[in-house]
Amino acid sequence: MYTSHLTPQTLALAKEIEEQVKDYHTAVDDRAFFNQQKVLAAFRKHQVSDYHFNPSNGYGYDDEGRDNLERIYATVFGAEACIVRQQIISGTHAISTALFGVLRPGDELMYITGKPYDSLHSIVDGGDKDIGSLKDFGISYRHIDLQDDAIDWQAVAQAITPRTKVIGIQRSKGYALRPSFTVAQIAEMCERIREIAPHAIIFVDNCYGEFVEIMEPTEVGADLMAGSLIKNPGGGLAKIGGYIAGKAALVERCAHRMTAPGLGAEAGASLNTLGDFYQGFFMAPHTVAQALKGAIFTSAMLERLGMTTAPHYSAVRTDLIQSVSFQTAEQMIAFCQEIQTNSPVNAHYAPVPAYMPGYEDDVIMAAGTFVQGSSIELTADGPIRPPYTAFIQGGLTYEHVKFAICSAVQKMNEEVR
Repeated sequence: MYTSHLTPQTLALAKEIEEQVKDYHTAVDDRAFFNQQKVLAAFRKHQVSDYHFNPSNGYGYDDEGRDNLERIYATVFGAEACIVRQQIISGTHAISTALFGVLRPGDELMYITGKPYDSLHSIVDGGDKDIGSLKDFGISYRHIDLQDDAIDWQAVAQAITPRTKVIGIQRSKGYALRPSFTVAQIAEMCERIREIAPHAIIFVDNCYGEFVEIMEPTEVGADLMAGSLIKNPGGGLAKIGGYIAGKAALVERCAHRMTAPGLGAEAGASLNTLGDFYQGFFMAPHTVAQALKGAIFTSAMLERLGMTTAPHYSAVRTDLIQSVSFQTAEQMIAFCQEIQTNSPVNAHYAPVPAYMPGYEDDVIMAAGTFVQGSSIELTADGPIRPPYTAFIQGGLTYEHVKFAICSAVQKMNEEVR
């Protein structure tokens, strides 16, 4: 008979924390209920049937299951068009495809939300080696640093030129310590950009954000956005894939970059992915809610122990990411290793910091996931650099997050004693 290793003291603390955050958990459930209706309405509108799950192979021409899924995504995201493909291997790949799809030599990309993810640095500037970066194609890049975690509109207005073709917005904080930007804030950004740069394409990196709120950036003014299926919209079932959504003319350009000029979205076999893609998208509102409730619990529990966490458990959330900062690299590594110990996969391995493509510092990655690299499953990771912040995200079930965090807290308390 299984007996939990959690002590009565740990379980009592967890119950106390849940009572503390119950109103915030209820709010998450309310948003999930709305988003579930939104997804179901799209499934009904586009008459999803058994045959839509049938695979295609080879060139993948006339794949109605694939095409109908893209119509569903577009409907839910309030976009004119969408491409949803397993040929897009990650969020970084989706973003790269979108940027290369709409930018041309001589154009400029400007991020107004500060320096983007480490993994995007090679896309914009490959360094001395020619790897096909934007720089290698004569496309310039700059970013405008935030001021007090807000857009520096004066600097943005001064920096924009007729060459500024795409203005990038990163919704999630990623590995930064700033707050993530809400959809309401993105709506305000879009309005300001239209005033000072009406010619520019507004692009949003939407990774970690889908279904956290009841609207998406393409519903409030963004021209184009991209994300990963092994994050929120795959619902934990998608094994690979990414999407690009937005205005039809822009999505079409991205499709020609994704495959080849002249082929566009017409080609690309679905193989055996469609069942997982459809069911995962249907499950996504619930699965995202499970992860969000876990993040709220994590924030409240770790703050109770005196740690610095962001966002606060009572804060408005717009993505899955919960950060916690430690005093030393050793503490950060030990915490991530405890998350790994309480993972369903590879729990018997201890993660150690190591080089990861696209990142400037060694990264520790606690990710005992069913899908490699899946961020909708519980993970804890971060670059080993001051202030030694671990970024916790995901969780297919709230119960798993609760147990893993309780176990980590209990071990930390034992080590203190």
